[in-house]
Amino acid sequence: MLIHPWDAADDTGEWQTWLRTRDFGQLTANGVNGGPPVVVPTHFLFDGDEEIVLHLARPNPIWAALEANPATVVSVHDDYAYIPSTWRSDSPDDGVPTSYYAAVQLTCRARIVDDREGKADILRRQLAHHQPDGGYGEMAADAGPYRRMLSAIRGLRLEVVDVRAKFKYDDRRPVELRERIRDALTGRGLPGDEGAKAQLIRRMTR
Repeated sequence: MLIHPWDAADDTGEWQTWLRTRDFGQLTANGVNGGPPVVVPTHFLFDGDEEIVLHLARPNPIWAALEANPATVVSVHDDYAYIPSTWRSDSPDDGVPTSYYAAVQLTCRARIVDDREGKADILRRQLAHHQPDGGYGEMAADAGPYRRMLSAIRGLRLEVVDVRAKFKYDDRRPVELRERIRDALTGRGLPGDEGAKAQLIRRMTR
């Protein structure tokens, strides 16, 4: 991911705050024997600092990839919008369209979890995060409604070793232009426009 200086996160707190409210992304690993990368859309739980945990079905093709090479990337993007050329110029002859988006890519070292208690611990943490109001039964390695299902999954603990974060919202362009784009996003109302506008305003007024 190319990150120009003006698109970079101001500090660790900026991308951590953004990622704290997002828990779905793509887990990627190198393909085996020269094959294409393996990309798995998935929910995950990030502790905000050093570790991501998740689980996947045992037949998932990513296991072979991670067993061959434990290096992986969790990629998350959101608050995106297409910005037409006419919004970025007063002349139809020289306007250049662009994409607004926020993205965080976490490079990780994977450790596969196959023991029952380890998998149960990951599931307990994920359930507590994704269903904070409860509504699920006991999660234990040897008790509760899920104990027989543990053999169908494998767990993952991902140690975060590097983070790349990008907030692409025309930071190097004049405030007047960004205010015009803000107003245009308000009027268009496509999916993603409100999120992109919120990030544009935040970056513009920080």
